[in-house]
Amino acid sequence: MASRARRVTARTEYWPSFVDVLTNLLLVFVFLLSIFALMQFLLSREVSTKDEVMARLNAQIAELTELLALERAGSGEVNENLATLEASLSAAESERDRLRGLLDSQADAANSAGDRVAQLTAQLEDQTQVGQRALAQVELLNQQISALRRQIAALEDALNASESRDRESQTKIADLGRRLNVALAQRVQELSRYRSDFFGRLREILGDRPDIRIVGDRFVFQSEVFFDTGSDQIGSEGLEELDKLAEAIVQLNQEIPEDIPWVLRIDGHTDKRPITNPDGRFRNNWDLSAARAISVVQHLIADGVPADRLVAAGFGENQPIEEGETDEAYGKNRRIELKLTER
Repeated sequence: MASRARRVTARTEYWPSFVDVLTNLLLVFVFLLSIFALMQFLLSREVSTKDEVMARLNAQIAELTELLALERAGSGEVNENLATLEASLSAAESERDRLRGLLDSQADAANSAGDRVAQLTAQLEDQTQVGQRALAQVELLNQQISALRRQIAALEDALNASESRDRESQTKIADLGRRLNVALAQRVQELSRYRSDFFGRLREILGDRPDIRIVGDRFVFQSEVFFDTGSDQIGSEGLEELDKLAEAIVQLNQEIPEDIPWVLRIDGHTDKRPITNPDGRFRNNWDLSAARAISVVQHLIADGVPADRLVAAGFGENQPIEEGETDEAYGKNRRIELKLTER
């Protein structure tokens, strides 16, 4: 009985200690639970993507709560539950450290992202300024283009007006051209008539001589009528013929109307044989032919023919009227031609 009483007393003394231990454990558990709750609150605010981890922690806390309830039912499982709690606490601390490291890395990433955002913001501001300057230039160009378009429109209006005036002018010019052609044709016909009359009168004045003939629209004198061989000095017989010719020209000048621009062209020609002149005045047949034409013109002017109605030209041997190397061909090619033509 005494032994049983002692066991009862021992149990009675053990129970308050157990209650104290259990109370301390409960306080520790409550403290840890508060820490877990605080960590859960902080982690839920900082890392929204870690809901699964927090769910596991909540599940572990629930398990610890159940274990605590079981511990109240039996003190034999206290040590086991305490070990479980310590393991859970250790795991929770490890998870806390991991989450802190993750938060730190995310904070660093956020800072880096902030720097990049700041850099991009600065670049965006620069691009915005460039874009504003470009827009200003575009606006200026649009104004210049509008001004150019107005100028082009004005030029097109002026061009259309000019083209209209040009068409009218072309019509008038065409009409004037037709009228001028008609007038010129009439003048040519009149000049042809005067030429025919002039040549007929010369034929009457000079007589029917074989060394004076009409070839086409030209009156042809053989050079021997006026000049000796290799000379540009007019002989006495040639002076008489030129005086007759000057009288006919002066009379023709009085008959032809003033508005007909006629001239009498005096052309000198030689044969193709080299020139022989002792004094060396002429270098070639061309010089001789030109000098003879000028001598005829000067004498006609001296006889009263207006100088503005006369033209002198030398052709040398370059325009023969008969081919060959006979004396007859040479004689025909040595000539003075008179041609009544327009100026």
